[in-house]
Amino acid sequence: MKDILVSFGLGVILVVIGILNVRGNISTLHRYHRHRVSQEDLPIFGRLVGLGTIICGGACLAQGVFFGLALVTSVTTLTLVGTVLLCAGFVAGIGINIYAIIKYNKGLF
Repeated sequence: MKDILVSFGLGVILVVIGILNVRGNISTLHRYHRHRVSQEDLPIFGRLVGLGTIICGGACLAQGVFFGLALVTSVTTLTLVGTVLLCAGFVAGIGINIYAIIKYNKGLF
């Protein structure tokens, strides 16, 4: 039960942060990244980073749903499905974030 609550809590936090980023508020990002992006690229940078963060949050929420279903139905395969969705979502979301940072910051560091 604790795993489900942690997954849902983290998912909600990540989705809210992603929505803030998509709307143009990139204050959740490290100062270094905020200052290296040019003013004209800030909106698209925020949307890309926000999209990646929302995907990560959605993956956490999906994992929580599948863990909950596995708990209720006693079907252990649902736990595996939730874990695979979590991994795939994090790879996709972090990939989008890294792409945005490399493209608009001219590198990771």
